[in-house]
Amino acid sequence: MASENSFDIVSKLDVQEMINAIHQTEREIETRFDFKGSKSSLKLEKDVLVVTSDDEYKLNAVLDILQSKMVKRGLSLKNVDYGKIEPASMGTVRQRITLKQGIDQENAKKINVLIRDSKLKVKSQIQGDQIRVTGKSKDDLQSVMQLLRKADLPLDLQFTNFK
Repeated sequence: MASENSFDIVSKLDVQEMINAIHQTEREIETRFDFKGSKSSLKLEKDVLVVTSDDEYKLNAVLDILQSKMVKRGLSLKNVDYGKIEPASMGTVRQRITLKQGIDQENAKKINVLIRDSKLKVKSQIQGDQIRVTGKSKDDLQSVMQLLRKADLPLDLQFTNFK
């Protein structure tokens, strides 16, 4: 009997790299002339990043710096979910950015349907916030990986535990 091969589909954001991107952003804000005397700051609270600034224009500039630092560190912008801009104390504005970890049920179902519709001889099952794909042929499993890379999904997927 042929052995079963498998891999896991996960969506994880490297928290340490995110912290590094936040620190680089803070350093750039301190040195830039257009932020002189600004009350711009970034604060990470568990899975939420709170960005505060003087006005909406400066907040967008801070987010632009943060996004460029994230891209340079290899972090996907698909793993962040921007909240609405709200007024904060002392005439400042604040925006909460949720850092997405894991695959939610809705997207997991979409991925399962994509795999099922591909007519490849593989099985997929949802296991919490990840999906395990099993099949006899490693070529079929690699075809599933290619299919998911090409699919326009709202999350950044990684493939782990390829056995």
